[in-house]
Amino acid sequence: MKITKNPISKLIVLSSMVLCSYSGLVQAQSAPPVVCPGYKQGPSNIPSERVGKKIQKAFEAYNNEQLQEALTILYEIDTSDAFDRAFTDKFIGQLLASQEGQASKALGYLQNSVKDKQLTDADHASILKLVADLNLQEQKYSDALVWYQKYIDFTCKQDPDVYVRMANANYELKQWDKVVGPADKAIALYEKPNKNPYVLKLSAFFERKMWPQTIEVAEELVRQFPDTAQWWSQLGMFYAQVEDFKKSLAMLEVAYNNGFLTKESEIRVLSQLYATNDIPYKAATIMEKHLKDGLLKSDEKNLASLANAFHSAKEIKKAAYYYGKAAALSNDVDHYRRQGSLLAAAEDYKNAIPAFDKALELSKGKDEGKLHIELMTSYFYLNDFKQAHKHVKLAMNDSATARTAKSWEAYIKEKARNRGVKL
Repeated sequence: MKITKNPISKLIVLSSMVLCSYSGLVQAQSAPPVVCPGYKQGPSNIPSERVGKKIQKAFEAYNNEQLQEALTILYEIDTSDAFDRAFTDKFIGQLLASQEGQASKALGYLQNSVKDKQLTDADHASILKLVADLNLQEQKYSDALVWYQKYIDFTCKQDPDVYVRMANANYELKQWDKVVGPADKAIALYEKPNKNPYVLKLSAFFERKMWPQTIEVAEELVRQFPDTAQWWSQLGMFYAQVEDFKKSLAMLEVAYNNGFLTKESEIRVLSQLYATNDIPYKAATIMEKHLKDGLLKSDEKNLASLANAFHSAKEIKKAAYYYGKAAALSNDVDHYRRQGSLLAAAEDYKNAIPAFDKALELSKGKDEGKLHIELMTSYFYLNDFKQAHKHVKLAMNDSATARTAKSWEAYIKEKARNRGVKL
């Protein structure tokens, strides 16, 4: 059984990066950046006049989509003032983060901008989060976790997206036991259900083969996101994993009736579950339908499975037909033998004989006696006593069938004599 790996798509860091908007170089704030108990907003600060002019010039270049010109201006700023340095590095880091392939360079500037807490609380919080996001993007998962925790510790904010990203980082580090905690926090915090923390939680349990917990999360995914096809099929597979085949069939049957099963593997599993639950005719007809519409390949494996399903459903002629189609592709002795045996059971001896002949041709000495017995009985019931006698004599040469053949020989001779047939 497989489930999707890396369940959370690569995070788009730019969505969490908001460049400063300036009004007299002062950042406006619409909500408190920190919600810790007893928090008092710190004093705002602005760059010095000399640095401020350059930053204003860089910002104007950025607004005119002259990104490299903006960076060139910012790189030229040389200052020993702690706030000016932090503010400049923040701006450089944000601009670099918006460029493809510059995340690693951006991290150096951004981390430097928050090392001494010089920025406003709002800027400090946003950069802590951006550094975490960039580390996650760069697959530095341990570093990402450290910075997300710094963001939480500083702001006391309970952001479900942050907890999802922490769960994802732990997942990528294969720290399965550390995925569930932040995933649960995210689930509790989202106002509208979000599938990502559920998927991470399910994956963490799945990797540890904790089937009851995996099933519990999968059931919740079905309840919360009933229109998503994969949760129904995956839940059905998980029930099968713990051998609850009735629930597995019920789940996949609902999924099938809603058009959610669209893969060959899913149809094969559904068919197998019908067979396991003693509904062979349904197992056969669902396979037959999708062989005809092309969802299932008409290969020897599927055709033989279909033949076996019809055989279990006592649809003998259909079973023989599909064993014949499988045999035509596989040239397998057993497929021809089964086709012949089923045709003989349906008293279609005339068509059974070519199947037995082909099996005999391919047998290469294995079980030849049994095939001669099958041919003997088919010819016998067609009243072709000469051919029946021929095959009974050949069956007598095989120690496995010699005794049976000997008892039949006398019977054949008697029938031939009664009919005036000379053997």
